[in-house]
Amino acid sequence: MTYHNIISLSDAEASFLTILVASGKQIFATKDAYEVLGEGKATRDALARLVDKGWLERIEKGKYLIVPLEAGPDRTWTEDAYVIAGHLVSHAVVGYWSALNYWNLTEQVPRVTYVQTTARKERRTPQVLGMPFRIVRVKPRKFFGCHVYRAGPFQVEVTDREKTIVDCLDRPELSGGVGQVGEALLAGDGDFDWDRMTDYLHRFGSGAVVKRLGFLVESVELTHPPERAVLHGWLDLLTAGISKLDPSTPRKPHRIATRWRIEVNLPEEGLRRRT
Repeated sequence: MTYHNIISLSDAEASFLTILVASGKQIFATKDAYEVLGEGKATRDALARLVDKGWLERIEKGKYLIVPLEAGPDRTWTEDAYVIAGHLVSHAVVGYWSALNYWNLTEQVPRVTYVQTTARKERRTPQVLGMPFRIVRVKPRKFFGCHVYRAGPFQVEVTDREKTIVDCLDRPELSGGVGQVGEALLAGDGDFDWDRMTDYLHRFGSGAVVKRLGFLVESVELTHPPERAVLHGWLDLLTAGISKLDPSTPRKPHRIATRWRIEVNLPEEGLRRRT
């Protein structure tokens, strides 16, 4: 099957698309088109025509997605949100609530796809193909712990289980709240590598995250909790002062958990394993 069998394209348009697909550029920037067709208005006009014909989707200014043959004659097709997420900004990884969903650590499906990056980005909440995204910039020292998988021809990066928990406790408002993280710990009970989690706590360098994680793992009644030596190591990482268990909720704390230096501002019965 050729491009000409699907929809009316000029020889130049068909050749252009073939060159990009053959080079692995299912998603490309205007500068990539310039390398094939030459820089100037004629190339920009050609891209606009391909968008009108349904062969390209403009996912943001200067960036395009080649709609595959599987879309059929009507060009009806929607890309995987995680694939698009990885191309919205450089050094991008799917994270936070979206990563909880990827690892089956939550029954909630977030409406927004969360993307973590170290790069600057003017548009923090782009919408592509009707799908909303939230781009979250972090410091380079907090950008690690990536798991790679393939979605068709694409390589997608998502934070691994342990990094996802650390990130969500750093930014509970991007994960449905700390209560959601407690449920995630229960959902992944037995799957977490606590030594890796400890390494991540050292690298991440947030006392508040250590406090929240320590309190949660002792509160949710895990069947495969960290060993006592691991918890003692976390206690050594505690920083001075008291942190809120969930800074994303306006609830007032009803007690201080002195062992982990936490203001408990969530109902504790909601954190325990449901029988």
